[in-house]
Amino acid sequence: MGRPSVSLAFLLAAVNFPGDTASARQAGSPGGHPVQAAKKLPMPGEVFEVGRHTAFLILPEPDRRAAGTPWVWYAPTLPGLPATEETWMFRRFLDAGIAIAGVDVGESYGSPAGRATYTSFYRELVDKRRLSRRPCLLARSRGGLMLYNWAVEHPESVGGIAGIYPVCDLRSYPGADRASGAYGMTPARLTEALTLHNPVDRVEPLARAGIPILHIHGDVDTVVPIEPNSAELSRRYRRFGGEMTLKVVRGQGHNMWPGWFQCQELVDFVIAHAK
Repeated sequence: MGRPSVSLAFLLAAVNFPGDTASARQAGSPGGHPVQAAKKLPMPGEVFEVGRHTAFLILPEPDRRAAGTPWVWYAPTLPGLPATEETWMFRRFLDAGIAIAGVDVGESYGSPAGRATYTSFYRELVDKRRLSRRPCLLARSRGGLMLYNWAVEHPESVGGIAGIYPVCDLRSYPGADRASGAYGMTPARLTEALTLHNPVDRVEPLARAGIPILHIHGDVDTVVPIEPNSAELSRRYRRFGGEMTLKVVRGQGHNMWPGWFQCQELVDFVIAHAK
């Protein structure tokens, strides 16, 4: 593999965007989401179950499908997510012949139980539905904990990883006290075992496998601060010889600014590495 490449691009953006309403902030933060009676998707797709967990699949039009359809694995899939804000990039994935899929593992915070459901979901899409064996992962917010902890155990099944202000360090969010229940441990025990479950401590297999990564993250994010998350993962990934691009967005935090979801560079990355 060639020399690692890390790029820091500073983009100008308004601190407050008019569409950042209270409900939108809730949907974009790692906090809870309103319970919905049935899964609603931002565009037509199939909702089904994998081991009693709600999953979804949005396929390209038939004339854009091929054997081993490439796909992007979106997380977190929770009530209200994916949201309408993702429509712009989802439409571009579909136009490129790429499906979008995800499964709701609740507030698992990347726990072994959540990872086991992810494996069942992967087998459903790959073995039964004949989608590509190497999806590109798209981690938004706490979806980073979920997707990274699965990916490091299955690097051969990952084409690339894209992140929108993703959580990479359990210590920064949600913290051992909140995450311990999902792990079936006391906070003290989880803290002791953190290197076994914390994405920033587990990225070496992905770097060794040559998995490309791109994150976009705001420099004033107080919910998922950039330094212990995307920036620290970037430093460690380079240390192991991995290739990662980190785009730092000035003046933006953990919000619903449209630039997160209408980033052409992220879309191009996902399309390239899903295919």
